[in-house]
Amino acid sequence: MNELSMLQTMAGYNSWMNEKLYGVCAAMSDGERKQDMKAFFGSIHRTFNHILLADRVWLGRLAGRPFAVKSLDEELYADFQELARERKATDAEIQSTVAGLSPEHLKAPITYRSISSRQEMTRPRGLILLHLFNHQTHHRGQVTAIMSQLGHDFGVTDLMAFPGANGMERSGMSRTGGGHGR
Repeated sequence: MNELSMLQTMAGYNSWMNEKLYGVCAAMSDGERKQDMKAFFGSIHRTFNHILLADRVWLGRLAGRPFAVKSLDEELYADFQELARERKATDAEIQSTVAGLSPEHLKAPITYRSISSRQEMTRPRGLILLHLFNHQTHHRGQVTAIMSQLGHDFGVTDLMAFPGANGMERSGMSRTGGGHGR
């Protein structure tokens, strides 16, 4: 599996996981979603807002159209249905962005101003995308911890459980290769 096919797998996994977690949250009360559970961003809702905000900042940088924010904990959407709709649209944009890349695009440098350090930085597009997916996974882990504390079952979150995780068709690997799901 090459770098590009890994990023395509991660884009699919991201969308799949967000759909699962937002589905569980749709059955929760607004009070549960917004309950301060002493996580880094406090609640499920605020954490979801942060993930969406960061994704839009990174997508804007990748596309050369900055997404202006005041802070990394800014609330984009107070209404859960609107947040869920925007999450789905952003996941589609992430998948489209990754699908449109070539291996050469992944090496291209992107220069941006860091929100947290306020310094100008330059990183390759591929590393930025890897960071975007790692960031999502990190914060979704916080969301699932809160869900567990509130008694909600969100199912399996492992990448190996993602239906599009085998990646063998894209990389030319055989379906008979070894490996275990977990």
